[in-house]
Amino acid sequence: MKRKNLVILGATGSIGDSTLKVVRGNPERLNVVGIAGKKNYEKLAKIADEFNVGHVAIFDGAAFDEAKASGLFKNRRLYRGEEGLEEISLLPEADTLVAAVVGTQALKPTLAAIRAGKDIALANKELLVMAGKFVMAGARENNVAILPLDSEHNAIFQCLNGERARNVAKLIITASGGMFRDYTREQMLSITPEQALKHPNWKMGPKVTIDSSTLANKGLEVIEAKWLFGVEPERIQVVVQRQSLVHSMVQFVDGSVLAHLSPPSMTFAISHSLLYPERGACVCEPLDFSKAISIDFAPPDTGRFPCLRHAFDALKAGGTATAVFNAANEVAVSRFIAGKLPWIKIADVVGKTLEAVDAKDPQTLDDILDDDALARARAAEIAEAAAR
Repeated sequence: MKRKNLVILGATGSIGDSTLKVVRGNPERLNVVGIAGKKNYEKLAKIADEFNVGHVAIFDGAAFDEAKASGLFKNRRLYRGEEGLEEISLLPEADTLVAAVVGTQALKPTLAAIRAGKDIALANKELLVMAGKFVMAGARENNVAILPLDSEHNAIFQCLNGERARNVAKLIITASGGMFRDYTREQMLSITPEQALKHPNWKMGPKVTIDSSTLANKGLEVIEAKWLFGVEPERIQVVVQRQSLVHSMVQFVDGSVLAHLSPPSMTFAISHSLLYPERGACVCEPLDFSKAISIDFAPPDTGRFPCLRHAFDALKAGGTATAVFNAANEVAVSRFIAGKLPWIKIADVVGKTLEAVDAKDPQTLDDILDDDALARARAAEIAEAAAR
């Protein structure tokens, strides 16, 4: 098997950490040629030293200037800002772009990499939620593989392998239910950011952890699943699986169900995607069936967690509605983290923004970015009023 050359956007985040763990466990099959981060240049320097990476991109301008003056990147090429992310994504020697940076910064670099014929290992939610139409069309036109790094989508990807599309009845995406799955509405009134940042099963970044607590994260995954697997919303179901051991399932027309199980570590999904169609060395303890394991399932409560319902509504509305959902949620979450919006109001901001912004069928990426900006402005107004 040829050694695969990777560029990792978001190398300093939790997905980046897990990706590098997989690379360490499979050094003869995976090689890192480029890394990018927002501003933590000291961590980027350590990664570059460990993996002998010659190309490093830093998104934040001030951090780039500090990095350049630090002397930590001798004999390495530095790239700056959004242009730098796009440039490093197009390295001729790179085979696969790991899109793990959070936010819209990954949109243009990833679309450019697709046009250049590079496979995409996808962990960035905004790419498909906002621009799924363009990402998947570009992948088809350029014969590019979109390899899902999220554990849920990777699980579905594995369960669908070798199956005929006509035999698929539904995709079943599992959710832990988050930190507040057993809270009453009264208890939800006083949730703090500190509480919301403590996930019961997973170690993730702050935005994803809080989205998990509202089930907005699961809503984003439903939208992604539509684009990744070409399944209409009516054939996507969410189920709460508290232990985070079953990462998703596929039900077929004959009633049988295939499920993917592993411990709650991103390394399993990342390893499968980066080494597909082969499998690599296990870098995390697997499930041990010589010990008792409990698994349970329950339907989600969209009355207490309406963000999931809003996501389905946005997906059914189509067009830029999913971008509006994403933008409103980002605004609401940032205000909650800043102590300017109660946790329980996050879903209200999302729902009211979806009502306030008319979705359209985007013809260009700029159409999406325009509605994204409009939704953010409207969501900020709605959040301000909700906090009074």
